[in-house]
Amino acid sequence: MGALMLQGTGSDVGKSVLVAGLCRALANRGLSVRPFKPQNMSNNAAVTVDGGEIGRAQALQALACRVEPHTDMNPVLLKPQADHTSQLVVHGKVRGTLGGGNFRHKRGELLPEVMESWHRLQAQCDVVVVEGAGSPAEINLRAGDIANMGFARAAGVPVVLVGDIDRGGVIAALVGTRAVLDPDDAAMIRGFLINKFRGDPALFADGYRQIEALSGWRGYGVVPWLRATAHLPSEDAVVLERTARETAGRLKIACPIIPRIANFDDLDPIKAESSVELVMVPPGQPIPGDCALIVLPGSKATIADMKAMREQGWDIDILAHHRRGGKVLGICGGYQMLGRRIADPEGIEGPPEDIPGLGLLDVETVLTGDKALRQVAGTALDQAFTGFEMHMGVTSGPDCRHPFALLGEGRPDGATSADRQVTGTYVHGAFASTALRSALLGMLGAQSDGIDHDAKVDDALNAIAAELEHHLDVDGLLKLAMGKDDA
Repeated sequence: MGALMLQGTGSDVGKSVLVAGLCRALANRGLSVRPFKPQNMSNNAAVTVDGGEIGRAQALQALACRVEPHTDMNPVLLKPQADHTSQLVVHGKVRGTLGGGNFRHKRGELLPEVMESWHRLQAQCDVVVVEGAGSPAEINLRAGDIANMGFARAAGVPVVLVGDIDRGGVIAALVGTRAVLDPDDAAMIRGFLINKFRGDPALFADGYRQIEALSGWRGYGVVPWLRATAHLPSEDAVVLERTARETAGRLKIACPIIPRIANFDDLDPIKAESSVELVMVPPGQPIPGDCALIVLPGSKATIADMKAMREQGWDIDILAHHRRGGKVLGICGGYQMLGRRIADPEGIEGPPEDIPGLGLLDVETVLTGDKALRQVAGTALDQAFTGFEMHMGVTSGPDCRHPFALLGEGRPDGATSADRQVTGTYVHGAFASTALRSALLGMLGAQSDGIDHDAKVDDALNAIAAELEHHLDVDGLLKLAMGKDDA
């Protein structure tokens, strides 16, 4: 069994995409491959075949390997929520709430459980491609680390360091990382690669050689800006404001960027439609008055985000939109916000609290400690779809008699208002279904392109894998993973 770990000089250097692309490249070579991330921090998550949850990036990487996602692929997941705390998920199940300082003390205790998943996973395949988190250069976080060098040394996995040339200073970032690392940690790094290069890579030849000379590490190649990445789901909400208002189209759909937005990739299939202009509304901006549909997305902290919605004045925009005859769709936490009341008697999200919602659906939600985690299939708008549920809370009320969908065995999901203008659902991923998406757009007076979203994602993974095969020394990386390199 072989293994290779990609760590980065910082966050958002492209590790997740590179791991996915490398997984697909190795799978295309006929190898059995699995992804692994010891510790992730993200509110974009996916439900696994074994009934747990992992980071959305690891679910995508599993797709790249052509296998079902499993909780062993991301044994520790932190989901940021209100008041500087995170929900701790271990082996796919919630294990309480942690603060920043509390987690730094706690994380070292989680290494044995990380290693349990690691050993189970590596026994299943030829190669495991591991993704680090943040950067090993954050030496202030080294004690108790399980995300980068703490894991690499415990598992004996060689590391290749990824530098992002697009943000500038890549030579200093790579060589500087070498300079600040403990010698035993630095010994785990066997090479580097450059990511997000625009233009002719030959122009960076001198810089590439200087990195090799100054670091003593071997270079494994320069990856160009991967345009196919635009067709993959993003894991970090930081990308939302960068891409806000970029797409032009006929039908305007708006989605406010709430502070603890979760699973915003629910909207990716809609955003890709040529007939749609998806406006991601950043804080400080009003929701456009000319949109046909407002989507309230998932939230990791529904009560806190409902308060933020009011602070931004978005509640006024939404209610005015509804009075004008506009439609509103709430997904998961967004569905809960549409009701008359959200209650947290057990203090699941913070101090026990009970607040009013938008009142557009005649329902109310009580948050409970039990988390619904399941993959589902059903019908909505007379069309079949698949997706998953991942939420805390029970929603009930008269409008639930008019559900959004019927799931397996006739189980109702969601609610629809008496005027049919407002709908809520607990199902994530439903609009990846071409038929359901076409029905939604048709109801709004637009036509769908009829594109198979899942096939488009799969094509993007193949395109990225082909780019990596062309620009990286994949043979050398594989030899390194198998312990057969010459270094």
